[in-house]
Amino acid sequence: MPKRINVQPHLSAEELEARYRKSKDPVERSHYHIVWLLAQGKRTEDVAAVTGYCCDWIRKIVRRYNQLGPDGLGDKRHENPGAEPLLNEAQQAELWQALQGPAPDGGLWNSRKVADWIAKRVNRPVAMQRGWDYLQQMGFRLSANAGERDSDLTTRETTKKTRRSKAKITQSTLE
Repeated sequence: MPKRINVQPHLSAEELEARYRKSKDPVERSHYHIVWLLAQGKRTEDVAAVTGYCCDWIRKIVRRYNQLGPDGLGDKRHENPGAEPLLNEAQQAELWQALQGPAPDGGLWNSRKVADWIAKRVNRPVAMQRGWDYLQQMGFRLSANAGERDSDLTTRETTKKTRRSKAKITQSTLE
């Protein structure tokens, strides 16, 4: 018979239940649910069946709770600020200026050319997707008139309305 998981008494079963029922964050709520059920003496397999978590993950959650108490529960991804941006503000301003003119090869800017431009500034390879991300972030879009930039949302809405009216004209001429 498998050994039961021992839950440290950081909080009583009643306090665990209260936190489980009060929690707004779904991950934290699940973690309190798991610890509460185990604190009541439920078997790991039964807790897994009720919560949908696997036994290994339940053991990891309880180990974290045993070591850190209630601070060990919850979604730790909320505390991750993410990576630093590829370009600092000065480099982004420099990219903006570069995008106002022709691409280095004299053609139009595209995601590959922007990625190559960024790679030269940061001295490491940059994926083409990052070039596209920066183009979008700066308000550039694909267009029939390539290289055109939307200055604001109104321009986008006008473009959409024009396309819709052209579509209606085309449709009415077919009928």
